[in-house]
Parts: sequence; structure tokens; C-alpha cells
Amino acid sequence: MKTIFSFFAILFISISIHSQEFKFETETIDYGSVSLGSNGDKVFVFKNIGNQPLIISNIQSSCGCTVPKKPEKPIMPGEKGEIKVSYDTKRVGGFSKQITIFSNATDPKKVIRIKGIVEQASSLEKEKNMLSNSKS
Repeated sequence: MKTIFSFFAILFISISIHSQEFKFETETIDYGSVSLGSNGDKVFVFKNIGNQPLIISNIQSSCGCTVPKKPEKPIMPGEKGEIKVSYDTKRVGGFSKQITIFSNATDPKKVIRIKGIVEQASSLEKEKNMLSNSKS
């Protein structure tokens, strides 16, 4: 019994010593309502809370309308990193997209999300005009 307990204790310690984690400030970015053709660039900020350099090997999006850009260099323990995401705002309507991150973290696959609504510029302008007229 002591042998089994000792084995699991050593295994737990060795896993925690080599654990690699990262924590995002937010795992979902909500664009809200944006105009057709507006800037679709956003940035996910994360921190390496592990004790080894974090290496992001690949990032994939759920469709071609979302283009993520991974950090090229390893993120050192305690440092922050960024994943830039560009959404094609030339598509009218609601969107909800996943970005999958592959890394050397303890959990090697992490999913973050973007969502929002792309509206015709004219409908956003009408809404703004209605709001400004009601305040007058």
C-alpha cells in the first residue's frame, strides 16, 4: 500500500513540476454590432502561468472568415502573450467562431471564441439617429 501511495505521490509531483499552463484575460471576445466592412481585428491576451516556456505550435479557426495569428516566439513563465484574430466583416449577419490553439501546455488543445453581428451600415446609422433624436 505504501508503495502505491509513494508512486502516485511521485507521479503527482513530477507532473506538477513540469506543468505548463496559460490563462486568458477572456476566452470569448464579443464584437457586438459592427458595421459592414469595419475593422475586424481583435486581440486575445494571455499569461503563461506555468513554469516552462509556452510554445504555441499551431492555431486553427473554424472557418476561412477568421484568421488567427500565433506568437512566433515562446512565452516565458510569468509573461503575457497575444493571439491576434481578424474576422471578415464583409459578411452580414451573426457570427460565432472557434479558434483552436495547439501548444505544449498540460492540456495541449485550447478553444477560444469570437462572436458578434455584422450589420448593414445604413441600419446602424438609423439606430444612432433614432437614439440621438430621442435624447433631444
